[in-house]
Amino acid sequence: MSNELLISLAAFALVSSITPGPNNLMLMASGANFGFRLTIPHMLGVSLGFTLMVLLVGLGLVRLFDAWPLSYTVLKVVSVVYLLFLAWKIARAGPPQTSSSDTAARGQPLTFVQAALFQWVNPKAWAMALTALSVYSPSKSVAAVALVAAVFGLINLPTISVWILLGQQMRKLLTNSRRLAVFNISMAALLLASLYPVLIG
Repeated sequence: MSNELLISLAAFALVSSITPGPNNLMLMASGANFGFRLTIPHMLGVSLGFTLMVLLVGLGLVRLFDAWPLSYTVLKVVSVVYLLFLAWKIARAGPPQTSSSDTAARGQPLTFVQAALFQWVNPKAWAMALTALSVYSPSKSVAAVALVAAVFGLINLPTISVWILLGQQMRKLLTNSRRLAVFNISMAALLLASLYPVLIG
């Protein structure tokens, strides 16, 4: 890969990783509700899970979807249902330090495994992976696919951490349950809005 193409790939990875999407909205909500430290497993799950997804898709997994076209419809349905579930969880989230057992049960950040698996039903993650692989790794050689995955892995982690920090800073404004509820409902609504491209596609 030429230096110009590598710079272009890095720029694409930066822009697509740092712009709003389901991952970043959920990380910001988690940062606001739980703080940076408790959101680290979620963040690592997003970054490493997406990097692995790019690698596996580039090395041939996408051919399985092409061989079974119905799988795209199944993936879309699963994506919509799971995003609806996550939006509901965010809307009902409460701070983990509350004494109410019901709220405490709800107040749990996403785990590493949950965040990694979420990439497979995240519409934006699929769009990013397929675009990057088709533009920057058309040959689908192992080296080219590995380079695309590595560039995303290196750039994605620090960029998504910005969203957690933003959420953490917002905690200073979310000092009572009403403000926190409004914030969480707003984040849930934005997450639902991110489904629009999937529903019209």
